[in-house]
Amino acid sequence: MPPTNTPPWVEKAKRLAAETALSLVQNVRYLGVGTGSTTRYFIDGLGGIQDRFDGAVASSEQTAALLRQAGIPVLDLNETGDIDLYVDGTDAFDPHFRLIKGHGGALTREKILATASRRFIVIADETKRFDRLGDSVSVPVEVIPSARSYVARQIVRMGATPSLRERYLTDNGNQILDVLSLTLTDPPQLERELKCIPGVVEVGIFARRLPELILMATSQFTVERLKPT
Repeated sequence: MPPTNTPPWVEKAKRLAAETALSLVQNVRYLGVGTGSTTRYFIDGLGGIQDRFDGAVASSEQTAALLRQAGIPVLDLNETGDIDLYVDGTDAFDPHFRLIKGHGGALTREKILATASRRFIVIADETKRFDRLGDSVSVPVEVIPSARSYVARQIVRMGATPSLRERYLTDNGNQILDVLSLTLTDPPQLERELKCIPGVVEVGIFARRLPELILMATSQFTVERLKPT
């Protein structure tokens, strides 16, 4: 789960990153919107630029509710087909733009939208940047409830420590194991290995569909536009 001892400047930085992303909503028909505290600030600003897009596809029921409150039409991915732009936050990222996501519980729909988007942009503050993903945060794994114990045993055999997210169900009716001590020297391979365990719905490692741009707000309240090299 995400840490609770965040520095006091972080909320202002999150808002700055989100507001910067609003300028990138240009020539967009369908917009994908992620889930989380940084994305909330992005949604706050979308109400003022509704003329730039036709509607939004939400990565969670929570996001859908926020979009509707802002007066933004919420569409289904089955209606829209591929989306032009997907904007979301992240729990961690490394210099190779590989991510860990899902502390908000929406990892499955987030990964679907990221994969179905023509452009994928991440908004974050600098506390989310790590030299190595293995030094960062727990990895959420969404599992079918009846397979939870089986999946947990397989993860233990990998040398990691899974912990059930208590009293929590995803929008898909599944449970989440938050996994610590995973060996993340090869994130794409580990993403594949975890996804291949029967009963796993999705994994919070985003190492195959990478963002084209990360808007990272710093403690000095500037926004760095990070692009893959």
